Amino acid sequence: MNAELDYDLTPEQWEALKALRIPATERRMLNATVLAPLVALGLAEMRDGSPVITPWGRKVLIRGSLRLLLDVAA
Repeated sequence: MNAELDYDLTPEQWEALKALRIPATERRMLNATVLAPLVALGLAEMRDGSPVITPWGRKVLIRGSLRLLLDVAA
C-alpha cells in the first residue's frame, strides 16, 4: 500500500469523505468537527461555503487505508 495514501481516519471521517462524493444538494448536513481534519489533510475543501472532495481525497477514498482494509477483513 502506498504510505502517502494511508490515512488513519475515524469511521465518521471515512463516511464523511464518502458522502462528499454526492452533490451538496442531495446530501445531508455534515458535522463540521468531522470535516475540519479532512480539510486540514487536503482530502476536502470548502467551495462557495460547501465542502467538496478534492482529487487527492478521491484517490485516498478509492485506495482506502490499511486500517480500513483490515477492519473489513476482520
